[in-house]
Amino acid sequence: SVTVEKHPNADRLVVCTADCGGGREVPVVCGAPNARPGLVTALALPGAELPEGLIRKAKIRGELSEGMFCSARDLGLGQDHGGIVELPDDAPLGTTLRQYFGLVDTAIEIDLTPNRPDCASVVGVAREIAGVTGQPLQPPQVMVGDFAGSDRFSVTVEEPAACPRYAARLVQGVRIGPSPAWLQHRLLAAGMRPVNNVVDVTNYVMLELGQPLHAFDFDRLAGRAIVVRYPRAGETITTLDGSERRLEADMLCICDAQRPVAVAGVMGGADSEVTETTTSILLESACFDPVSIRRTSRRLGLSTESSYRFERGVDPQLAPRALARAAELIVQTAGGSVLADGFDVGGEQIPAPPVLRLRTGKVRDLLGIAIDRDRVAGLLTGIGFACRPAEEDEEVLMVQPPSFRVDIEREVDCIEEVARLVGYDAIPTSMPLVPLAAPEIRPERRLVQQLTRVMGGLGFWEAVNYSFVDPAHADMLGLPADDPARKVVRLRNPISEHQSVLRTMLLPGLVANAAHNANRQEGDIRLFEIGKVFFPRPDGPQPEERLELAAVLCGRRYPQAPLLHFGETAVDFYDAKGVAESVAVELRLADVVFSKGEAPVYADDEQFLWLSASGRRLGMVGRLAPSVAERFDLRREVFFVVFDLAALAAAPTTPLRFAALPRYPAVTWDLAVVVDEEVPAGEIVAHVAGLKEELVERVELVDVYRGKPLAAGKKSVALSIRYRSRQATLNDETVGAAHRRLTKSVLARFSAELR
Repeated sequence: SVTVEKHPNADRLVVCTADCGGGREVPVVCGAPNARPGLVTALALPGAELPEGLIRKAKIRGELSEGMFCSARDLGLGQDHGGIVELPDDAPLGTTLRQYFGLVDTAIEIDLTPNRPDCASVVGVAREIAGVTGQPLQPPQVMVGDFAGSDRFSVTVEEPAACPRYAARLVQGVRIGPSPAWLQHRLLAAGMRPVNNVVDVTNYVMLELGQPLHAFDFDRLAGRAIVVRYPRAGETITTLDGSERRLEADMLCICDAQRPVAVAGVMGGADSEVTETTTSILLESACFDPVSIRRTSRRLGLSTESSYRFERGVDPQLAPRALARAAELIVQTAGGSVLADGFDVGGEQIPAPPVLRLRTGKVRDLLGIAIDRDRVAGLLTGIGFACRPAEEDEEVLMVQPPSFRVDIEREVDCIEEVARLVGYDAIPTSMPLVPLAAPEIRPERRLVQQLTRVMGGLGFWEAVNYSFVDPAHADMLGLPADDPARKVVRLRNPISEHQSVLRTMLLPGLVANAAHNANRQEGDIRLFEIGKVFFPRPDGPQPEERLELAAVLCGRRYPQAPLLHFGETAVDFYDAKGVAESVAVELRLADVVFSKGEAPVYADDEQFLWLSASGRRLGMVGRLAPSVAERFDLRREVFFVVFDLAALAAAPTTPLRFAALPRYPAVTWDLAVVVDEEVPAGEIVAHVAGLKEELVERVELVDVYRGKPLAAGKKSVALSIRYRSRQATLNDETVGAAHRRLTKSVLARFSAELR
């Protein structure tokens, strides 16, 4: 300012004339106590945008002001707002602050993946550039010194798993004040706000080396002690942002002899903050468990530059070097002296990184490039890896990653580093070889798909029930105590008591589904399910799993048809039997026979058949016993079909043959015989078909009659047999001869009589 005069209308304001350089002078109304003639300061002219807003020409208490003199806080250079910035007298007038402070710079913004915390520092990025360009890395040189302990303070680590290394050193006689311009400028360029010389040094070293540091006011530490521990019940801490935070039991803390003074790896506490009166500094440089820091940071909702690095993993060998670097800079910027003694707890127990076998051939195979062992070793050595040839194989390198590469754990990690250093653009592009063969479908899956189509075509809806069922189902079916279906696999942690065992049958679930629908006025029911049933293994922990198909039907025979034309005729046993026959036909099962036998306790003895092929049972068809239906709250006739899918898959099938349409007509003759009541009609049909008479094209059951004039215990079975020749038109003599042979065989086989 050139002149400073008292404001005519305000006691605390002055009217200044500011020299902007180049002969330009502007009036400025100012309230700063240090405004005086000849002071060189920062001036924001109209149009300048500061953190607190846009500067405009305005009248202040009647006096024109064409700008504003700025404090350090106005410029975002610090927290000082007690007066305007005082610059050296020789500062050139009219120069922009960016030019004067040397802030005209190029900022390179780097996005890091979570596995590369070593690059969250200037030295880390420089190391990568050195490895790519082949130039030597020149890190700051510091003297680490000894850590022989101290009688001035103590360090105790109660949780070595969460804090494997903790180093501390004492600096006395410091003077807290603003940092020198070069330090402030570098922090500002990196997007960090300068605070004071000590705090700025810790932030600077973190940005430089990648090691977060913290400075405690030593005189405010109770008992001159540092204890790394978990908090006690009810402990809280007021962090540097002024917030009081309740500490949970697994949040690692840095404490003095009485209370927490910092949240480890996240933020320091206000009780031990460095202030203008601080003269002794206890510097902390530690290594914390990344999982612990990440958990604490998330729970507190507090993400800091420190937690960002500790969450990803900090070089455990860096702590003493970063501590020495920070102490050196503090003495340089704040005065004082570094005491020779200090602590490095856990430093001797830090394990060396593992030595990995790296096969050069594997590198070539994965990257698809020609590269020899020496080049691989050179690339890895350039970024700090230690490499030596293996004694037993010249093509193998023994590679030890540096301690700052916490992400290198396997051979493939080393190969990834080689690929990155060679350059991804140097790796040739090739299209993958994709076989065009259709995916193979397992026979079991193919059978399930086929059965699903068949049942859907027969008008059934598929049900999908839980495999966890009610153990009461066995009682509702009336199963005897020794029935295999009662041997269930019980769940250790069931959803509920009604879903506490694995099912051994599909049928109860479908019957329960039918009852659920019927009780909601949906009485025409056709449901099926294909699923697994489970039986305990005496010799193993896992149950035996079997695939089943079960179906239930009740209600009208033609549920979707108009009543006018089809009426309300209900389904009966023969509808269920027809379903089983349709499945057998669609699967082209050979030699299928329906036969009577001992029915399960839940089936009606009079309406039940076993389905077999080649002597092996495939399934069953029957009517649910009315008493069982009532236990399921189902008061109507229910019929069921059950198939064992393993038996279906193993059953013999009829080959699929294609034949030309017949050129000659067919002849149909009937055969009616009287047999004992116990003789199944299906066996007679199967017997005739099984004779393989050349002219027989089809055998069908057309009638079963009981009553007068037949004797008691007898029944009449009528068959329709169709004859056809592929070579000529048949006559009665030819057909008669074949018919007599069939008749004779049936009469002899079943002790039958012609009717």
